[in-house]
Amino acid sequence: MNSELFAALEMLEKEKGIPKEYMLEKVEAALISAFKRENGGTSNVRVAIDSDKKDIKVYQLKDVVENVENETTQISLEDAKKISRRYTLGSVAEIEVKPKNFRRLSAQTAKQVIIQGIREAERGMMIKEYEEKKEEVITAVVQKIDDVSGNVVVDTGTSMATLLKNEQIPGEVFAVGDHIKVFVMEVKKELRGPIVTLSRTHPHMVKRLFELEVPEIQDGTVVIKAITREAGSRTKIAVASRVQGVDPVGACIGNKRVRIDSILSEICGEKIDIIKYSEIPEEFIEAALSPARIKSVLIDGEHSCQVFVDPDQLSLAIGKEGQNARLAARLTGFKIDIKTEKQE
Repeated sequence: MNSELFAALEMLEKEKGIPKEYMLEKVEAALISAFKRENGGTSNVRVAIDSDKKDIKVYQLKDVVENVENETTQISLEDAKKISRRYTLGSVAEIEVKPKNFRRLSAQTAKQVIIQGIREAERGMMIKEYEEKKEEVITAVVQKIDDVSGNVVVDTGTSMATLLKNEQIPGEVFAVGDHIKVFVMEVKKELRGPIVTLSRTHPHMVKRLFELEVPEIQDGTVVIKAITREAGSRTKIAVASRVQGVDPVGACIGNKRVRIDSILSEICGEKIDIIKYSEIPEEFIEAALSPARIKSVLIDGEHSCQVFVDPDQLSLAIGKEGQNARLAARLTGFKIDIKTEKQE
């Protein structure tokens, strides 16, 4: 059993990356626990592991006494001398344990420790892989759709994970085998493995799609300054250029709209307003309220402003159910009060 155990641990270290020394510590602790369990929990025991000789021995420890009162924990001096003449009263005798039933138990225990070690390693690798993907967009394959809850089970390439109904874009329909993009929102470590929260509604999903699709964002020429989203309906994204002469909005749209259309196809045709960012609040607020035409912006507080529009632009500036004004406020960080000149 010993040679097989060491061979298994060496293979585990090679294939799963679990150090042999770590697993031997686990085996030692498990054997001690198993021995104590077999002896009512009162025995003292020592496990001697020799990695070079690929050998494991288990010794029961007993106090050497003149009169034995507890045979589980004590041994007489006379009997101790039969083991080794060096033992004296008050010393601790080590008696090698070789019963067949314990050898069977130790083999079973070692096997359980190895299985547990493999599971721990696989969980650890899954957690590491997911943590590396956290706040990134990955491609997943739809495996199962729950008709009752609407949740979708997907294969992320690392493991199976669930895309909850409330993290799906409203109105989108999946089929088994579909390749979809998902945003890794959160990774929690649990005993049974990582719990991964996926999303297709998070604003950063759109942000990551732009970063993947637009080379000028990848190389830092264009930067995303702010983004806000109401999934399935509209996203507003503010971009700026670090290089004079580079149009950040044009870069995101691409020649013949190829870049923006590629992103739109991933998010079910959701509308995206790409806005040129400005350090001047009035300019930024005006751009954020597009496609409405703004006459003027008056900053009347630290984070509040009044916006004036012609009467025919009022409904466009506010948007359906107030969406355009709401998204513009989130994007700029300003409370926006939209008025016509007549109202003023």
